[in-house]
Amino acid sequence: MSVGLLDTSVVIDWDDPAVTTKLPDEAAICAITLAELTAGPHLASAGDERARRQTRLQQVEATFDAIAFDAPAARSYGQVVVAIGRSHRRRIADLLIAATAHANGLPLYTRNPDDFDGLGRLIEIIGV
Repeated sequence: MSVGLLDTSVVIDWDDPAVTTKLPDEAAICAITLAELTAGPHLASAGDERARRQTRLQQVEATFDAIAFDAPAARSYGQVVVAIGRSHRRRIADLLIAATAHANGLPLYTRNPDDFDGLGRLIEIIGV
């Protein structure tokens, strides 16, 4: 049985059959993904997009108990920043998600594997 942490990009597109077929048997999200999804409806400029994002947020909240960003994840963040080899401020949410995956020993499923270049020795990155 496969287990993995879903990046926000995967959660946003999880209804896409191209994504669904590549998901692990047991999926998790972290608090950082939940935070990004919570911001989504507030950032939408159109009412229909706001409603779509709110629906996705509610689906995610009903489906997952988010993994906390805790002290082990905070310690992993330092390793992730060093491994990424570039400014960590530009994609801080992605790196916090990667740190959570690392701290919990989970592969990271993402639609944007290039965002995690350099982390292959720390985390298994699975492009979806």
